[in-house]
Amino acid sequence: MANFDTCESIDDFRNKVYSTVYSIITVFGMVGNGFALFVLIRTSVQQSAFHVYMINLAVSDLLCVTTLPLRVLYYVSKGHWYLGDFLCRISSYALYVNLYCSIFFMVAMSFTRFLAIVFPVQNLKLVNERKARFVCAGIWIFICVASSPFLLSGTYTDPATNKTKCFEPPEQKGGLQKLKTLNYISLVVGFIIPFLVILLCYVGIIRALLTSSTSMNKQRHTRTKAIRMIVIVMLVFLVSFMPYHIQRTVHLHVMGHKDTSCEDIIYMQKSVVVTLCLAASNSCFDPMLYFFSGENFRRRVSTFRKNSVSATQHRHRMACEPEALEQEQDKLQACNGPQGN
Repeated sequence: MANFDTCESIDDFRNKVYSTVYSIITVFGMVGNGFALFVLIRTSVQQSAFHVYMINLAVSDLLCVTTLPLRVLYYVSKGHWYLGDFLCRISSYALYVNLYCSIFFMVAMSFTRFLAIVFPVQNLKLVNERKARFVCAGIWIFICVASSPFLLSGTYTDPATNKTKCFEPPEQKGGLQKLKTLNYISLVVGFIIPFLVILLCYVGIIRALLTSSTSMNKQRHTRTKAIRMIVIVMLVFLVSFMPYHIQRTVHLHVMGHKDTSCEDIIYMQKSVVVTLCLAASNSCFDPMLYFFSGENFRRRVSTFRKNSVSATQHRHRMACEPEALEQEQDKLQACNGPQGN
């Protein structure tokens, strides 16, 4: 039997995986969500409730990926934090705010699509842009307040290596118990309940689509968008959110036992690294949601591109017109010949 202190360290594995994966997520998350947010804002005249949720989801993802380079720096530095206690707390906080904001915004988007397909008449009264903004404000406030305990965990100095640590679990027994309590609350409120709501919405959507006629193009288009959203959201939940929440719960229980073998401990620690990377990767999956299931997102991109081309051509024409006018005047003067007094 062994405990965590006597087992082989996975620091090299952890540092390499985190620094590499977080770098990739930063690049793809920044480009994908930045482009999506740019298009959504520039085409804001076509707003809807779904559009409002997409904007807020993109903002949440961007806020998260802007803090990931701080984590990359930490793991490239072999687990030594140079940036102070405040940035350590903010970096930890931002990841969890993004994680649970993404979940709740996906719930809001799924419920909106559910109302539009299953209860189209009531949807006209219940769903609008103004109400969606209130829902988004409520989600931001709730998640930011509920995640505030993660602001309490800052830096500490490891006595064995004299390194300043960040993003590390506490060594004290009381700290571990606090983490277990936070885990159960976030597991139920932040994952299980939203996941059940989404499943119920999708069951209702699928039933409505199977029983409705698909002869009209508009109905086929609605069916296609709904199916795409179901596939992408379920993919994000099953790949990013579910493994992380299951593994986090199991890992916290293993940490409380001192009779676990080193083999199991190392396996558990490595699985922490993998599942946390998967959880952070939701920022890369979300642009797929905008492009494949967002309300007319591809049409928005096409409209934005046409408007940009038209604006460029207009500026070019305006720049060329004075020169062309001057050339015409020169030709006219040459034909008339020099005028004497």
